[in-house]
Amino acid sequence: MPDLASERVDHRFKGLPPDAEGLTVGELAAERRNLFTGGFTTPVLALSAESVAHNLRLLEEYAQRHGLAFAPHGKTSMAPRLFERQLEHGAWGITAAVPHQARVYRAHGIARIFLANELVDAVALRWLAAELDADPGFRFVCYVDSVRGAELMDEALRAAGASRPVDVVVELGAGEGARTGVRTEAECAAVADAVAAAGTLRLVGVAGYEGEVPAADPERVRAWLRRLVALAADFDKAGRFDPAAGEIVVSAGGSAWFDTVAEVFAEIPDLSLPVLKLLRSGAYVSHDDGHYRTLTPFNRVPAEGALRPAFRLWSQVVSRPTPEQAFTNAGKRDAAYDLHLPEAQVVRDALTGALRPAEGIEVTGLSDQHAWLRTAAGAGLEVGDWVGMGLSHPCTAFDKWQLIPLVEADGTVVDYVRTFF
Repeated sequence: MPDLASERVDHRFKGLPPDAEGLTVGELAAERRNLFTGGFTTPVLALSAESVAHNLRLLEEYAQRHGLAFAPHGKTSMAPRLFERQLEHGAWGITAAVPHQARVYRAHGIARIFLANELVDAVALRWLAAELDADPGFRFVCYVDSVRGAELMDEALRAAGASRPVDVVVELGAGEGARTGVRTEAECAAVADAVAAAGTLRLVGVAGYEGEVPAADPERVRAWLRRLVALAADFDKAGRFDPAAGEIVVSAGGSAWFDTVAEVFAEIPDLSLPVLKLLRSGAYVSHDDGHYRTLTPFNRVPAEGALRPAFRLWSQVVSRPTPEQAFTNAGKRDAAYDLHLPEAQVVRDALTGALRPAEGIEVTGLSDQHAWLRTAAGAGLEVGDWVGMGLSHPCTAFDKWQLIPLVEADGTVVDYVRTFF
């Protein structure tokens, strides 16, 4: 398993101190440099150590309270250090979307992987068969959503000489016009028949993604989740699940509706085997200052707690051409922008180091390497000042940075988060 702390710091990693060249990540972390005075260059993305720790605890406690297991979606961060902490905080395993992600997980010792996609790539299935055969402790589950998919999986696994069956769950589509998944219960039964006919596959449950329910609202999401639960009960009554698996997997749950998932999964009746009620929400670990700030279920259930945004992108004012306009040196290559523009939150004065709220400052656009700022009268923004911005959509923020400082509230960098996209 790779030792992330032993990797050398060099030009590959944006924003890190030039004088740290040649140090290992572990050595640099041990120096506990200050983000503002320790030689970091702008732009630099930071993660709040306190917010990450809070969010990890919050979802762990939420899952325990509601009798849920959880396999957070790793595509959010692709950061093994965060996976490790998620597992320390009770995660059953880590969810993946594509074979590359699963390979990263295995390289970093992840023992349980839920792949929320149908896997029909023969090369990837050959790799998977070898992984399963080499490690009896490795648990892998993936979607199947077509008869043809089951046939392709079986063909590839037979050709690979697989000795362990691959565990699969039938994916129930979220409705007409939704993304992947089987559209009707009758088609689900046909897919389950195809799995039963394939000697290399083992049906262990059902799953889907309620975030794709068309025109989603609580009632529509609840209705779809009840279809998913009923499908599990019907399959169990028909004896479709392999009892050798020891449990039945029922899985759903993105980052927008996990409260409704918890509510409906609490209604799952007693089945012939214990039920693994598996939540897959991934964005919680960093949360954000836009998309998920609006959508998080904790807005609907405030008594359960609140997630904290962990991202802050620091960039520097490099041009102040008019009193109404300023430009910083962070753009599309540095900031998530697919859902919302960054949000100016705080200014660090270049001369005094004092921090103040970014009042009267708005990000109005992004170029490749510039943020366009509109400034109101009295904003007091000057060339050289640092502007701290909140970001929207973690999945497109992490992927722009290979090594991200984990920073305490006073600016002390206590660790670094390596990503693998």
